[in-house]
Amino acid sequence: MNPVELRPGIHWVGVNDRITDLFEGQWPLPYGVSYNSYLVVGEVVALMDGVKAPFAEELVANIAQIVPPMEIGYLVVNHMEPDHTGSLPLLRRIAPRAEILATPTALPLLESFYGIRDRVRTVADGERLDLGGKVLSFHPIPFVHWPETMATFEETERVLVSCDAFGGFGALDGVLFDDEADLAHYEAEAVRYYANIVGAVSKPVLKAIEKLKGLPVEVIAPSHGLVWRRDPGRVLDLYRKLARMEGEPAVTVVYGSMYDHTRRVADAVARGVAAAGVPVRVVDAARVHPSTVLAEAWRRRGLVLGSPTYDTGIFPALDHALRLIVGKRLANRVVGLFGSFGWKGGAVRKMADEMAALGWDFVDTVEFPGAPRRDDLIRAEALGRAVAERVKG
Repeated sequence: MNPVELRPGIHWVGVNDRITDLFEGQWPLPYGVSYNSYLVVGEVVALMDGVKAPFAEELVANIAQIVPPMEIGYLVVNHMEPDHTGSLPLLRRIAPRAEILATPTALPLLESFYGIRDRVRTVADGERLDLGGKVLSFHPIPFVHWPETMATFEETERVLVSCDAFGGFGALDGVLFDDEADLAHYEAEAVRYYANIVGAVSKPVLKAIEKLKGLPVEVIAPSHGLVWRRDPGRVLDLYRKLARMEGEPAVTVVYGSMYDHTRRVADAVARGVAAAGVPVRVVDAARVHPSTVLAEAWRRRGLVLGSPTYDTGIFPALDHALRLIVGKRLANRVVGLFGSFGWKGGAVRKMADEMAALGWDFVDTVEFPGAPRRDDLIRAEALGRAVAERVKG
């Protein structure tokens, strides 16, 4: 995409990455991802955030359509992760007089990642910088999602460059703003981004929302995904709900199955949920990436997990997804469990042990040997109804 002017004197100069398969080396990017970089042009020019290293030349070419890149006076580093800062070495060579601005906790990372020690200045919480016609203020939001993260606010146009807060997966398909986009698509990718990348730091996210609400924000410009100019409150509300782990009044059934026995019971559980008038999604843990399981669990308040006993434990694909859920400290869920076994059980008990650490609202279990009988399927439907009723309540 060519540069886009958000507001007078503030330009998106980022890039779309449709090449990288895995974000942070593990989270799939079926729709790509954007690296959003913003150029603020006053009497002095400031660049807020950069891009991943392979796209640095494209970033410089975008900047050059607005101003000569060597005229950049400040490089604002809101976050040190390399998808934001990989372009710094090239930018330092092209704009050698530019001063890097960052939080104090970013300085050791600047040195260890890129060997950068000179022309670096730390900014304090609330500090203001007059660029001549444009004014920046700096607002640390630590652990969203690294300790050195900050947001930068441009006061004259009321644009909040929010870094990883309020972002999402998905390259920008010819659009930049929320009023141009298919919001269902981009919000689904924002949920997956939140669950995969930001979910483990939900408390700092809530603190950041509380801190930033005092600013008169009219546009939210994150580091990934859409820029919110028509309804910035919409993405704030989405992130607030995700951080509170409220979940929709719906149920996700996640299962693994070796010989179709557990799959049949998963279908029976889903019938019970649907019969109670609650939306339900069934996910085969072996056939989707664990990041998708994590996002689906984050999306809905009810969760029913089913596993055959495998080597006296949980089916591996489900076990992997479950460990992600536990590691991200997902809370406020209603949960039911089911599972099959051959000569000996174990999966249901071990799933229950994992759930106990999260303090979820536990409903019931259904466990059966071999293939499910009619009464097992009836019990599974009842489990689905019970979870659904608890979710409604």
